[in-house]
Amino acid sequence: MSVKSLRQTVQGLLPSLTPVRFVAEDGTPVAKAPAGYTEPPVETLRDAYRRMVLGRRFDTQATALTKQGRLAVYPSSRGQEACQVGAVLALRPDDWLFPTYRDSMALVTRGIDPLEVLTLLRGDWHCGYDPAATRVAPQCTPLATQVLHATGMAESLRRKGGDGVAMALVGDGATSEGDFHEALNFAAVFRAPVVFFVQNNKYAISVPLARQTAAPALAYKGIGHGVRCEQVDGNDLVAVLAVLTAAVEHARAGHGPFLVEAHTYRMDAHTNADDATRYRDDEEVERWSAADPLSRLEAHLRARGALTDEDAAAVREEAEALAAELRVGMNAETVPDPLELFDHVYAEPTPQLREQRALLAAELSEADEPTTFQTQED
Repeated sequence: MSVKSLRQTVQGLLPSLTPVRFVAEDGTPVAKAPAGYTEPPVETLRDAYRRMVLGRRFDTQATALTKQGRLAVYPSSRGQEACQVGAVLALRPDDWLFPTYRDSMALVTRGIDPLEVLTLLRGDWHCGYDPAATRVAPQCTPLATQVLHATGMAESLRRKGGDGVAMALVGDGATSEGDFHEALNFAAVFRAPVVFFVQNNKYAISVPLARQTAAPALAYKGIGHGVRCEQVDGNDLVAVLAVLTAAVEHARAGHGPFLVEAHTYRMDAHTNADDATRYRDDEEVERWSAADPLSRLEAHLRARGALTDEDAAAVREEAEALAAELRVGMNAETVPDPLELFDHVYAEPTPQLREQRALLAAELSEADEPTTFQTQED
């Protein structure tokens, strides 16, 4: 390859020097629209606004349920609504989504029953929904392992001759894992139609970004693997949807993987078990609050005459109804079946599993039998 061709190849992989942005924090359009990306239609933005309102209300309700002991744990994604909703809206129903434990809002946006979304976090089952039917993989807790799964699924879709795409949702901490780089390398070599969407919320639990990478931006991590990269203002839904739509189209057209880094912020603690005040100050949180993705999109739509007070009130009413239904469903007690421990361990249970299941079933049967007490008369 000539020096000129090499330079052109590298330039084609590089992300923008600054995150792509269409809308400023106050909801006004930026002075110069970014080149190479198309702003979504206003109806799409209205739909995104509705889904963001519903998603935030779901998130706050789930947080409250955790405090009430109805959930074992809940990782909030408040402040990341533009990323969660934008990721889902950029996909087709027949595309695959590979979420992390923090992406419950994305699952609700995908149309999965909120009660089923919270099944894992409630501790009732490994996954409360049907991955094959929803084309949403189980939420992944280990960092970056779902990135390999997404790449494998994307390669499978390619080999079958379809035009499906897989999207892996990733946190900034996961980009420091070996699985992340293995997935990027494999995807680039085989030109797998996968989009790696990194939600950089600035902390891997309590570890700030500067302590885990020296890269100028996480988007640059794809270049060494030959992956097209971009960075975007993750609190600007318009920009997130524009960039992700382009990334998905890039992968769907057979051009290989695409890495997108969204600069966003986790407003709440890592989980309900975390004390975020130990590693970040109130001034930082307040500064990011001014860039709130929901209020930004609402201001933008109102300025364009695409959202009225009546529209906003109707969406809030729908969100409250969702929260009420979620409370009722979560207050219903579930009856666990110990024998479910042996379900879905393997497609075909091994002899050892069958033996263990039979032993447990026998013990449970004995425990359920009424005890007979005999009395001895004097």
